[in-house]
Amino acid sequence: MQTQRCNSPTIEVICSGSAREMGFAQGAELRSKILASRKILSELEAFRLQRPWWLPYSTYRWLAERRASRYLSDALKQHSPNMSQRLSGIAEGAKLPLATVCLFNAMEPLLSSVGGCTACPSACSAVAVRGRRSKTGEPILVRNFDYLPLVQPFYTLRDSRPADLLRSLEFTTAPLAGAVDGMNHKGLCITYDYAFTADASDVPAAPISMLISEALERCETVAEAAAWIGGRPRCGGGLLMLADTTGDIASLELSQTRSHLRRPENGQDVLFHTNAFSSEVMQAVEAPRNLVYTERAPAPLRGRRLHLSSELRGGRFQQLLANETAFDEVSLGALMADHGSNGIADDFTPCVHGSYWYTTACLQLFPRSRRMRVAYASACEAQYAEFAL
Repeated sequence: MQTQRCNSPTIEVICSGSAREMGFAQGAELRSKILASRKILSELEAFRLQRPWWLPYSTYRWLAERRASRYLSDALKQHSPNMSQRLSGIAEGAKLPLATVCLFNAMEPLLSSVGGCTACPSACSAVAVRGRRSKTGEPILVRNFDYLPLVQPFYTLRDSRPADLLRSLEFTTAPLAGAVDGMNHKGLCITYDYAFTADASDVPAAPISMLISEALERCETVAEAAAWIGGRPRCGGGLLMLADTTGDIASLELSQTRSHLRRPENGQDVLFHTNAFSSEVMQAVEAPRNLVYTERAPAPLRGRRLHLSSELRGGRFQQLLANETAFDEVSLGALMADHGSNGIADDFTPCVHGSYWYTTACLQLFPRSRRMRVAYASACEAQYAEFAL
């Protein structure tokens, strides 16, 4: 498996004004990408495998769109009305039915479901350093987005300028109202790794990516963002790495019913996570560690233990970060490009070259200098483009 050829990252859309105006700008500017992403849905094995064998694909997709639309309508009406307007604006700008855009935005929690152990959201890693572990003293947050190469052509950098709120630069995909990673002009940085959770809430709620965008619009510090996101209804599970200009760094572990904020141990200036929870309170609602992927999961994953990649990547980061090395952007890039002790990249190394997942994007975020470096490539081949707020 190889990543697809992608253009060097650029800011593809500036979204400003009201929530609906922001959505319209995104839909209109990225219409070709959004239309193309709808066409490749049938190639997304994790989505296709949920279809009953007797149901035609076109009917299955139509039903999935209707279900997503109903769910998000209920979820956003009370708690995230601005995101509801963003979705409507994206659909209007892209000249697509709202239900189609809703499906893309609802797939995030859908693919992290562990029902029948078919969950397959992604395999991602994030590291944050500060103080003694940063050569410049500035906090730095780095992240590998390990996802499907099929989706890579739809990656997007969005400059969000909401009326009367904070401006942010966000990494996302063309149809999404929310953000996967981002940095606002106050220096708050957030990155998002998926998690495998087994709890559920009866209350319809926004996907975590939408809460990330809302936090970037409103919050200036790690503490504020953690309180905002952790205090709101949400769908899905995740691990967010956060950093701000004060040097605060933290990992926010999230499920649908609980959250936990983990900071470095006393005297430590480094933090990392993959896709597995570290705190006991969150492990209680995490998918059991002995679960394996079933025949309803994509073929390369079947029979593999659900948490195996997270555990092995986490163990490798533990080794690489055990000494007192101070890092800069170059050495952090090398850290995230690690191919394991034998130098052979696979499903279980920090730079993933797997049978299903692949490192398809890399980000480096610098809160104090308001810089973001982005590459749409594996970490070992990354040539970063730099942006500033």
